[in-house]
Amino acid sequence: MTNAAIALIEQRVSANLFDACHTLTDAEIEELTRLATRAPTAYNLQNWRFIALRTPEAKARLRQLAYGQAKVSDAAVTFIICGLLPNHAAIPERLRPFIEAGHMPGDTAMGWQEGARAQYADPRTARDEAVRSASLGAGTLIHAAEALGLASCPMVGFDAEGVEREFGLGPDEVPVMLVAIGRAAPGNWPQKPRRPLTEVLEIA
Repeated sequence: MTNAAIALIEQRVSANLFDACHTLTDAEIEELTRLATRAPTAYNLQNWRFIALRTPEAKARLRQLAYGQAKVSDAAVTFIICGLLPNHAAIPERLRPFIEAGHMPGDTAMGWQEGARAQYADPRTARDEAVRSASLGAGTLIHAAEALGLASCPMVGFDAEGVEREFGLGPDEVPVMLVAIGRAAPGNWPQKPRRPLTEVLEIA
């Protein structure tokens, strides 16, 4: 018997064609995002933001900044996945319920806070972490969509500075990728071939 999670990974495709008549409710979008936030982040920072564009007007604004790609507006929802520059001061609050439940000593959280402060003092390292967190969230969002019977497509073809201006991103937010989600229309390609493990895997 095939494991269901493995089957989802095997069958997932990056859809280019979406049913433009299909819509998602607020509750469905919230569930997709809830599942996406189960992705890991360093120090449990959860340093991401998901901007879900569902109205034709909002998607049209984004489509102009994504070089006219039709899937931005044809998909039921297109997410702007933002990574946030790590804020070490947020760590105690992020961990507070975990500490209160008895899973972690409070002094461990303080140690994490100091570790994050030192680690992300370098701006490039901080930006790398923002991109990592957003990418992990986007990947989990894609598989959540597949699990809920929806098609998805990650997209990096967009004007990042334009997105920052048009959608009011803060100075600590990095627009890492777009993810279009909806019902697939006929004509999408199957999953494209992958390189053999002999080319990509080294076991030491």
